[in-house]
Amino acid sequence: MSEPILSVEHCCTWFDVTRGLLAKKQIVKAVDDVSFQIYPGETFGLVGESGCGKSTLGRTIVRIYSPVSGSVRYKGRDVTGLKGSELKEFRKQVQMIFQDPYASLDPRMTVGEIIREPMDIHNLHSHKEREERVAELLQIVGLKPDHIRRYPHEFSGGQRQRIGIARTLALDPEFIVCDEPISALDVSIQAQVINLLENIQKKLGISYLFIAHDLSMVKHISDRIGVMYLGHIVETGPSKVLYRHPLHPYTQGLLSAVPIPDPKTARQHRRIMLDGEIPTPINPKPCCPFASRCPRATDQCFQALPPMVEVEGRQVACFLYQESGCTASEIQSQ
Repeated sequence: MSEPILSVEHCCTWFDVTRGLLAKKQIVKAVDDVSFQIYPGETFGLVGESGCGKSTLGRTIVRIYSPVSGSVRYKGRDVTGLKGSELKEFRKQVQMIFQDPYASLDPRMTVGEIIREPMDIHNLHSHKEREERVAELLQIVGLKPDHIRRYPHEFSGGQRQRIGIARTLALDPEFIVCDEPISALDVSIQAQVINLLENIQKKLGISYLFIAHDLSMVKHISDRIGVMYLGHIVETGPSKVLYRHPLHPYTQGLLSAVPIPDPKTARQHRRIMLDGEIPTPINPKPCCPFASRCPRATDQCFQALPPMVEVEGRQVACFLYQESGCTASEIQSQ
């Protein structure tokens, strides 16, 4: 296998939310000791409940946030300490598609100005070449040439997201963080945007980190998937294998909630109900983050954080799979 284009190693992104000089220090551990790799031309899906740290991790990768420890390596180079011109050069190669197409576009700028702005900032091409590039990008994302003079408020949500994608492609990036790019769109438009992203990837060979809530959509677009819970990656594996045979109790519960279109199959489907509330990410205890909601938790789960281990070609952070000597199917049937 080729070298990863992006490697996240023990990344921690924490925020100090302490209020008052004499108050006890409170730290939100939004991303806590996360590690994974993404390879050239691959789509790595990232799923999990709201507030689990997915978007914070994406923003850490593109250096909107800076991690307190760990590293983010792009093409083998640690980018967490980049500043000035080096950081600017890094951001030419690594871009982000934001979640809300209504808030991510400047309402005072025309579509042409929005798409051309990254090229202006990085001083790429001549004025004529920039105009030609804008026209080309509009065509790539399925918009009309005369849209170049219009403003964002004149477009639908799906069209605005296409404008955002065109702006992202303006610098010819090799890696894109897609931060829930379809969650604010109508269902009928979501598939169009996903197909557009897939076509762009096939044509340009771009790698994606695809963050989303829609589990069925993530399965469709992703080569591999990471499942995130309360700042931790609890399981990673190939998309089809992970959906067919999830290992971690949280992944099992998450996938059991996916609606099944066939009524007969749906009646036979067993839904796993997760009791309890999600623990606070403020000063979390050094234990399994899922222990308080896990139906199979033991005393060990409340005393230590399970390390990530390899099980049948996948990685899972769960004490059930620690040196048991049994296969994953045998453990789950116990």
